[in-house]
Amino acid sequence: MKHNKALFAIIVLLLALAFTAAAIQTSDEAALEAKARDIHTRILSVDTHCDTPGRMTRPGWDVGQRHEPGLRESGQIDLPRMKEGCLDALFFGCFTGQGPLTEAGYAGAKTRALAQIEAIEAMTAQYPHVVGKATTPSDAAGLKKNGKLAAFIGVENGYPIGDDLGLVEALAKRGVRYITLCHSSDNQICDSSTDRRAPEDKGLSEFGKKVVAECNRLGIMIDVSHMSDKSFADVIKASKAPVIATHSCCRALCDNPRNLNDEMIKTLAANGGVLQMCFLSSYLVSPPANPERDAAYAALTAKYGSFETMDPAKRAEAMAARREISNKYPEPPAHVKDIVDHIDHIVKLVGIDYAGIGTDFDGGGGVEDCDDVSRMYRVTMELLRRGYTEAQIAKIWGGNTMRVLQKVIELSK
Repeated sequence: MKHNKALFAIIVLLLALAFTAAAIQTSDEAALEAKARDIHTRILSVDTHCDTPGRMTRPGWDVGQRHEPGLRESGQIDLPRMKEGCLDALFFGCFTGQGPLTEAGYAGAKTRALAQIEAIEAMTAQYPHVVGKATTPSDAAGLKKNGKLAAFIGVENGYPIGDDLGLVEALAKRGVRYITLCHSSDNQICDSSTDRRAPEDKGLSEFGKKVVAECNRLGIMIDVSHMSDKSFADVIKASKAPVIATHSCCRALCDNPRNLNDEMIKTLAANGGVLQMCFLSSYLVSPPANPERDAAYAALTAKYGSFETMDPAKRAEAMAARREISNKYPEPPAHVKDIVDHIDHIVKLVGIDYAGIGTDFDGGGGVEDCDDVSRMYRVTMELLRRGYTEAQIAKIWGGNTMRVLQKVIELSK
């Protein structure tokens, strides 16, 4: 009997200790979140890449209304959830998939890109009390001071430019502040890191060199995300202004061709640019080997070919097949800590001035504990856990990117 009473007392004590520890941890997390949110009242937080404009062109979907997180039709970004997540400024990326390098292909891509720019302009016109269009760092700072969000415009994939160099200036006049020169396939400007049209990496084309020079002249940042290693080297050599990687990560931590290796990161830093962390799991952590999954994806590629060049109906069918494979062979998701691991790597390699944030929300981005914009402050919480100061956090969250944008603008003059 005495033994049972003693055992019962020990169990009660252990349960009490467990509850106390859980309560302390909850209290600590609440205090850390409060500290993170407080920091965000003073700093300018910038996300350099999302694909939300594609969703904004859909009839009936309103970026000014809150959508419940986690639902597929909700997407990952809207204006109310930007406020919830403490995100002040966002580069809305106008994405066009890569198609044939023909006049008809260029014309269609141009139409799609302009429709997304118009959707961003419509947003700022419909919700002027909530969000304003920004083209300079001072615009973004002024909007935050007045309690508003800042909407920058980026163009993901230079494909819509076609062979008309004058379109670069036309985009600049619409407020475009960066151009991702290519996407997941080679185009008329440069070669891509994935889905190559030919085995040889030809890098930046002669026309591409003219596009780089025109971006420099007009104060448009050049985004090196998605491009091949040779294209990256050629752009660095050709550009008179710093360049950025709006949504890429570190190849040393995740061996994906979309990421930058250490030498590329050092070159980017020497150029004065910034590498913005993408929230895509396959860029953050290397998935474990799974031959069955690899075989299924290979069969999908053999059946459909390049996703970039197929018509919309076929692409939807192929994407549905890809989702089936993903659901059947799920890969371990990344977490916020993995994002900050990549930030740590950059800081240790080249310093605090060269890391930033570019989620790729609504374009594949999203980690287990930060799968939409309403949870963005969790990155700040993790940075605080690791001892980053407010001044360092301010650089990572927007200061570094705004420095590059200001430099690009100044050099254009």
